[in-house]
Amino acid sequence: MRMPQAQITLTSTESKRLIAKAVAKLPEVLNALRNGIVIVAVGTTNAFVAEELLGHKIDKEKFAAGIVLPKGTCVLPAEKRTKEIIIRKGKVVDDKMEDVLLDMTSNDVFIKGANALDPSWMAGVFLASRRGGTVGKIWGIVTSRGVNLIVAVGLEKFIPSKITDLTQLAGIDKASFSTGVPIGISPLLGKVITELEAINILTGADAIALGKGGISGAEGSVTLLVRGATQQLARVKQLAAAIKCERYPTIETDCATCDFPCPLHKKRG
Repeated sequence: MRMPQAQITLTSTESKRLIAKAVAKLPEVLNALRNGIVIVAVGTTNAFVAEELLGHKIDKEKFAAGIVLPKGTCVLPAEKRTKEIIIRKGKVVDDKMEDVLLDMTSNDVFIKGANALDPSWMAGVFLASRRGGTVGKIWGIVTSRGVNLIVAVGLEKFIPSKITDLTQLAGIDKASFSTGVPIGISPLLGKVITELEAINILTGADAIALGKGGISGAEGSVTLLVRGATQQLARVKQLAAAIKCERYPTIETDCATCDFPCPLHKKRG
């Protein structure tokens, strides 16, 4: 008997909401929310994760740092963005991340977004800071203590190259020209949650990527083939209806006031 199936197309923003809902249901995240520490790093997908964990809307225009715009790789100025969200035993605290990291154990969770996902399902994150940004601050502590690193990343970020190869090839000082801020890239060794994992976590159905891309606002979209029992597909249908028409606010940067060196900077001409 043929297994029932469905097809759904999600824009990049709708995928972010889907992934966020799944991350919020992970057992390790639920446990850390009740009994430990959860840190949600800034990022466009993580803005949705934060909303799902907190149960209310946040200012998504400010919950970002490194961003990719039509003009190229950019950085949202520090004065225009908020910091990461830190939750201790269910309550948001205004502590410094550097201090909280020292208290984290293998029962705690750090949630990070990504800029790339390779065929081995290894994620990668762009580094515009010469000190390595968030990854440079957390990597030693997270890996040495076994902190649960959750990587929320949409299939729009899938690339055919190996992240480990790109780490050796790319670098801020290696680019003779860039459209935007030159970057390096770092691997992220954590639990990757894409739309595929999210569908399974939230409905029990299995999803595979059927196609990607579109026009008129569907650029970066993914079309999924979802298979499962009739009840599972009913949950998929309800879920798709709930996240359809999700929108992300427009973010722009001012090249005239940006301090990061790049060809778009006014001083660089």
